[in-house]
Amino acid sequence: MMKTVKRYRWFLLAAAGILTLTMFNRALGLKAMDITAYSFKEMILIIPPIFVLLGLLDIWVPKETIMKYMGEGSGIKGTLLAIFIGSAAAGPLYGAFPIAAVLMKKRVSFLNVLVFIGAWSTTKIPMFLFEMGSLGVKFALTRLLVDLPGIIIIAYLIRMMVSKEEVEKLYEQADLHS
Repeated sequence: MMKTVKRYRWFLLAAAGILTLTMFNRALGLKAMDITAYSFKEMILIIPPIFVLLGLLDIWVPKETIMKYMGEGSGIKGTLLAIFIGSAAAGPLYGAFPIAAVLMKKRVSFLNVLVFIGAWSTTKIPMFLFEMGSLGVKFALTRLLVDLPGIIIIAYLIRMMVSKEEVEKLYEQADLHS
């Protein structure tokens, strides 16, 4: 029983907080419950397809193939592939992290994992098309041309700042949790 409570302590604490808020300010508490329900529904609709795709990626794409194209020593082609995969992805940013874990399990280089997450968060193709239509081609291209080098520079800086031991611990965690 205590193990279950400990495991779900943050959920239980948040639920208690919303209930307490509702007791003191009913309108605000109900609004918080609506937002929570909406977020939960969104996650329920998005997370299962992501995990199905993860399972297929894990089974259908051999580790050796991923390592060849995106692993250590893959160079610019690995980085470009990480940008393409991240840009072509759909869904909110929290969907990128389980995919990043599978990429780490397949031994994709840390730099390319970081580039993938950066591309997912800022260079999605649908967002780019929307920006071209609403804000103009010049704006969309300028933002993309600023973001792409920015993603790569930030990924390189993070890779340089994080020790090899810490990176290896991350890869071990990815192996344990997949």
